[in-house]
Amino acid sequence: MKKLTIQEIAQATGAEILAENLAAAKEKTICHVTQDSRQAREDSLFVPFPGERADGHDYIPDCMAKGVAACFTERIMQPKNGCVLLLVESAGKALLETAKYYRQMFRIPFVGITGSVGKTTTKDMIASVLRQKYQTLWTEGNYNNEIGVPLTLFRLEDRHEVAVIEMGMNHFGEIHRLADVVRPDIGVISNVGVAHIEYLGSREGILRAKCELFDYMDETGVAVLNADNDMLATMEGKLPQRIQWFGVQEKKGIYADQITPIGLEQTECVMHTPAGSIAVKIPLPGTHMVGNALSAAAVGLEMGLSLEEIRSGIEGFVPTKNRMAVMHLKNGYTLLNDVYNANPVSVKASLDILRRAEGRKVAILGFMGELGAYAAQMHQEVGAYAAKNGVDLLFCIGAYSDCMAKGAKNGGMTQVYCFETQEAFWEQGMELLQSTDTILLKASRSMGLEKTVEKLQGVK
Repeated sequence: MKKLTIQEIAQATGAEILAENLAAAKEKTICHVTQDSRQAREDSLFVPFPGERADGHDYIPDCMAKGVAACFTERIMQPKNGCVLLLVESAGKALLETAKYYRQMFRIPFVGITGSVGKTTTKDMIASVLRQKYQTLWTEGNYNNEIGVPLTLFRLEDRHEVAVIEMGMNHFGEIHRLADVVRPDIGVISNVGVAHIEYLGSREGILRAKCELFDYMDETGVAVLNADNDMLATMEGKLPQRIQWFGVQEKKGIYADQITPIGLEQTECVMHTPAGSIAVKIPLPGTHMVGNALSAAAVGLEMGLSLEEIRSGIEGFVPTKNRMAVMHLKNGYTLLNDVYNANPVSVKASLDILRRAEGRKVAILGFMGELGAYAAQMHQEVGAYAAKNGVDLLFCIGAYSDCMAKGAKNGGMTQVYCFETQEAFWEQGMELLQSTDTILLKASRSMGLEKTVEKLQGVK
């Protein structure tokens, strides 16, 4: 991170500077921002947030005691030990305003990414492509919210030539606020599904919220949209920016055909672009991964990459941990570890991959969150889809597991089991597994289903 003075931060946020020596405080600099007091150091700006167990403001005295450079605060406190306090109405808003100021220090292209399903994989694949030509900064892990996006931007340095920023949301206005900070030049929407429908009311509402990505994009920018998605297809002619379409079913813009699964670990296809056609081997299974690769190709072409550079970036892509990782265990199990997160669309896509497995197919599926009034229906639909896709043995864990089981049984499955907790599954369900099984594991992040992955690996 480049240095920012306290005076610059105060001007960007409207903060009142509280300091033992006001003149000296204004010239003081920070080059590290954190919301974790344990990571705060002498050159840090500490941002206090309320947590599950404590309010971050409770740690400001500790930060002052160890000589942290500065802290945002919503409470009037006495500054000590040379630490500058920046009094603001909202620490969260001040963080966004500081990040917006910092982002404007960089005259490089910014790529903003959102979507109901697959935005993290899309982001990682786009970054892998752009890295073939440019020094690239990209969002790490799931740092895609109103804390994570600013912290990502603060990692920008003079050496970076492009930034790839993922933006998540579950309420109206969140992407609007993030887009104001990021000001993307290229905006990518992977799809519009049903994730977060609990808060957004309908798929039309989800589309509206996702399209906040373009609220602060210049008319010379480019919207990269999935032509196969029924909701995004309605955006034709409705954006001031140019639209670059990509798809598999829709042969529009940049598209793919000759899609061939290679076992459970790869997918081969031919991509057709305005610059020509290329055969690409995607290091992940599933037709939905072809869509992610097409969006990466679209961004790559917009950024001036050659087709060979695009192919190298896609084929060298390394997925985020716990996202459809195929694990061949010593005890004989083959795991399709996709526990990072889940919603009805992504679960069905994972079941499509499980269908291609040889031998007995087992699915361990957990609760899918933020579905609101649609939760019972959508869990039942996933159960029915498991039955339709030839799953031999289904374990349903957590809330709405009875609905998922009902859908599977109505679809003709007989080996269906429900458990309230993972621990109950470990005690009663694992004994039903066989060493040659291929096992899909998928659930919402809140389930922490990676614990079951570790249990199947024999990790204590």
